[in-house]
Amino acid sequence: MSQQNSPIQALQQQRLLLELEYQTEKEAFRKQTEETGIERKVKRGDAWYPLKVGKSYYNSLNQLAIEVFRTAEQEIEHTFEFGKTVMFFHLDDNKVKYLSFSSTVSYVDGDRMVCILPNEGYSVTLQHTENLGVQLSFDETSYRLMMEALDRAVKGKGRLGELRDLFYSRRPVETFVFQPMHFPYLNPTQENAVNQVLKTKDVAIVHGPPGTGKTTTLVEAIRETLMRESQVLVCAQSNMAVDWISEKLVDRGINVLRIGNPTRVNDKMLSFTYERRFEAHPDYPHLWAIRKAIRELRSHRKRGDEKFHQKLESLKSRATELEIRINNELFGEARVIACTLVGAANRLLDGQKFSTLFIDEAAQALEAACWIPMRRVSRVILAGDHCQLPPTVKSIAALKAGLGKTLMERLVETHPEAVTLLKIQYRMNDDIMRFSSNYFYDGQIESAPTVKYRGILDLDVAMEWISPSENSESSEYSENSFKEQFIGESFGRINKDEAELTLNTLQQYFERIGKQRLLDERIDVGIISPYRAQVQYLRQLLMKREFFKPFRRQISVNTVDGFQGQERDIIVLSMVRSNDDGQIGFLRDLRRMNVAITRARMKVIILGNAPTLTRHPFYRQLWKYVQSLKGL
Repeated sequence: MSQQNSPIQALQQQRLLLELEYQTEKEAFRKQTEETGIERKVKRGDAWYPLKVGKSYYNSLNQLAIEVFRTAEQEIEHTFEFGKTVMFFHLDDNKVKYLSFSSTVSYVDGDRMVCILPNEGYSVTLQHTENLGVQLSFDETSYRLMMEALDRAVKGKGRLGELRDLFYSRRPVETFVFQPMHFPYLNPTQENAVNQVLKTKDVAIVHGPPGTGKTTTLVEAIRETLMRESQVLVCAQSNMAVDWISEKLVDRGINVLRIGNPTRVNDKMLSFTYERRFEAHPDYPHLWAIRKAIRELRSHRKRGDEKFHQKLESLKSRATELEIRINNELFGEARVIACTLVGAANRLLDGQKFSTLFIDEAAQALEAACWIPMRRVSRVILAGDHCQLPPTVKSIAALKAGLGKTLMERLVETHPEAVTLLKIQYRMNDDIMRFSSNYFYDGQIESAPTVKYRGILDLDVAMEWISPSENSESSEYSENSFKEQFIGESFGRINKDEAELTLNTLQQYFERIGKQRLLDERIDVGIISPYRAQVQYLRQLLMKREFFKPFRRQISVNTVDGFQGQERDIIVLSMVRSNDDGQIGFLRDLRRMNVAITRARMKVIILGNAPTLTRHPFYRQLWKYVQSLKGL
């Protein structure tokens, strides 16, 4: 294979793998839709039923929107968010019947959701349908946009072609030469990272292990870049990550224009969304009046009205003119345009060019998604950590053939000169950090003096591992206690005895700390399990336990992915797997464990069957490390 061909062949290979992933996910979705009962979907947070329909109206972007409300009393966290495709259904004699159109989520707030409908007839249908529900649909759009982006990169001329060839070669990245700048509020590795970003002509990578202040560094790099450029594009894989970085930039007084709607709907976040700014523009009432006139003209069209087209065209061109004017002003004022990677294909960005693209959480995005915004820019800054959560890939074959390898991961290998590792962490007790640092980061991470000896109780050990096999000696446990069970085809594994033990262990630890102190200091806890079924079961148990009532708000239960980017004082891990063959399934993805452990500031308690888990070298090492902390 000649060097010249290789980038193009590599991208064509990516496209084939993406096609495979698309087919796999589509098929899995079809099966799930046919086989999973509505009740199960509601429990998983993938559906709302029953549904109450609210008002329908045209939003500021001239899309027909309809409100729907979840009416069942549920403590279930749902998976609906801006941009996702949904479909409506109704139950007829307990049979699920889908309506013929799909819709897009515009915004969700608690039990209220706003969806965008393809046309007016459908809002009438929804108002008159009984036993209505809504569920997530298969997301064709993202796949289409990723495939188009890969095709564009393959054919790419100009700057896009240069970046493609550079990313697939070992040719060193080019840099500007200037005196490094000093930032008194950053540590030396953060300062170095910002200087790298400013110096690069092509690509720079900010590698931020847990707690090392990656966001702080990135915000600083963006601020400094804006001293030299009028506007930058900031993207991330998820809406949540875009919200997070946008909020930090707004806190620093930077004018951010958020394309798309935020995940957490609060006034601060909403105020910098494109939709809200558009509505707030002084020309908007005028535009609204013209759009209304267009709708009325269409609905009252008289037979043989020769002037109809003339009037319509005249109104439409005035509306377009106003839209363009408002748009130009909004984009002209903004210093940062923020959106998801897929959101960068939004028609609002047509024709926009930026010198610099920042991609946050780059290690969680499929490479194809990173190519979507790349056509608009001349240099790229990636920030993230490829030793934490990888992107989700459902097709085993595509994963094995390399679809899961991210752009960031590959650039770290081919262009080490472009990488700056942030080396000082500000989150966790040194004993918690040390294992992660040794295993994932060549022992290069140091703890800041302020957190090094963090702890809740005197003489406490920062990490514990409780193996139920040691507890099952007592008479109340039978031979088969603490064994994992399998429920539902796609719903996963559960270990009920371990879940009970998890809450018992947390209760004992709480009793040692004392109720008053827990409440006064708002000590917070994350209970994490890699399996969704176990998470749901733990949530149910927690709700039933009287002891935990006063602390409800301080305890959250979720999967590892659900805790991405967060931290808690105490982390309790329920590992679930317990069998005689040492099968640990996707616990073999060690990056997930890295994330789980490093969410903790002061204490980690692991509940997991040591004989099952320690057959794997990583868990064997972790077990030994935890024993050594106890001085065993």
